[in-house]
Amino acid sequence: MNNKLWQSLANAWRIPELRTKLLFTAGMVAIYRFGSFVPVPGIDLDALKQFFEEGGAGVVGFLDLFSGGALSRVAIFALGIMPYITASIIMQLLTVVIPKLEELAKEGEQGQKQITKYTRWLTVGLALVQSLGYIVLFRQYNALPDLNWWRGALIVTSLVAGAVVVMWLGELITARGIGNGMSIMIFISIVSSIPGGAAQLFTMSLVAIIGFMVIALAVVVGVIWITTGERRIPVQYAKRVVGRRMMGGQSTFIPLKVNMAGVIPVIFASSLMFLPVLLVQLTGSQDDWALWVQQHLARGTGGIYAALYFALIVFFCYFYVSITFNPVEVADNMKKYGGFIPGIRAGRPTAEYLDYVLTRLTAPGSLYLGLIAVLPLLAFDFIGVGSQFIFGGTSLLIVVGVGLDTVKQIEAQLQQRNYEGFLR
Repeated sequence: MNNKLWQSLANAWRIPELRTKLLFTAGMVAIYRFGSFVPVPGIDLDALKQFFEEGGAGVVGFLDLFSGGALSRVAIFALGIMPYITASIIMQLLTVVIPKLEELAKEGEQGQKQITKYTRWLTVGLALVQSLGYIVLFRQYNALPDLNWWRGALIVTSLVAGAVVVMWLGELITARGIGNGMSIMIFISIVSSIPGGAAQLFTMSLVAIIGFMVIALAVVVGVIWITTGERRIPVQYAKRVVGRRMMGGQSTFIPLKVNMAGVIPVIFASSLMFLPVLLVQLTGSQDDWALWVQQHLARGTGGIYAALYFALIVFFCYFYVSITFNPVEVADNMKKYGGFIPGIRAGRPTAEYLDYVLTRLTAPGSLYLGLIAVLPLLAFDFIGVGSQFIFGGTSLLIVVGVGLDTVKQIEAQLQQRNYEGFLR
């Protein structure tokens, strides 16, 4: 097994195109990690460290995990990829609601470029609001002594510029590297926190450690099982004469995955769940609604949080699948090239059949994904690990899902060139 693994790595390195993509992705990740350690000017790091030890264990600590510790250091990449993810969610939701954006989404590449442009500007706006909120929050904990307009403007400018650079790096990875840029950024941020998480784990009881290992193993097995599961729709292409040659006649299939959205729904749901609590922390409100949000919508607070988190994951599974897989377009392409599903008429009946199968297939996939994300949170509280432990169900789900998706992309590149890949 080890020999096959090393042989697959050697094969991947021999392919110039794949080697370039891997090196490019590694370079972008190196820049991202470097920026996570460059502090923003005008910050008292000692006071900030005390803030995170005393008051930053809530949603800000969770955001610090997604930024790879850059937020606790107030580095130039402290905002991480979260403003870009939030902007992407908002734009995708608005595309369904606003007819003009829906028309742009149907215009193909040019329309998508325009939507991407709007997403970038929205990212800048969200980064500006979030950086102003952090200044207010840190000042409440005396983490920003002698704050004046000049220093505040310098901090905000640095944080917004850092968020724009992170967004740019993520788009570059998606376009020229391996994997989805947003997912890779979060993956690297969580993995970089493994040493601190391991140290935190071994301060717990033996029962908690064993319980965590069992839950983590169950999450890994569950993610791999649901990610690799698929239903293959058989497709038959009719024979036709082109010039003097006989074309078509072969059989193939359309692979419909049980979880076509990967870990994107989990990332989207996590991004939305922290917004109410973050708003309360930034405003410092002590009203009844603010107390209710802190008691019921904070990470690991129990039933309401778990139920809403689960519902958002299911919703985003269906939503993401609906915008990434178009049954009508697939049916039209099949009809254009003489393909048909045995027993199903070409055209609209094929589109309706694909939509029916995909809807039923997404149901167990979304429910299973939601359970994998939610149950470890409840189980960690039961065994005494604590909901604020750095490696919760969401973190494990993202790490395993993104890692598996990246390996499968490399696998596809190898198989295109008749090399045996990593997976059997």
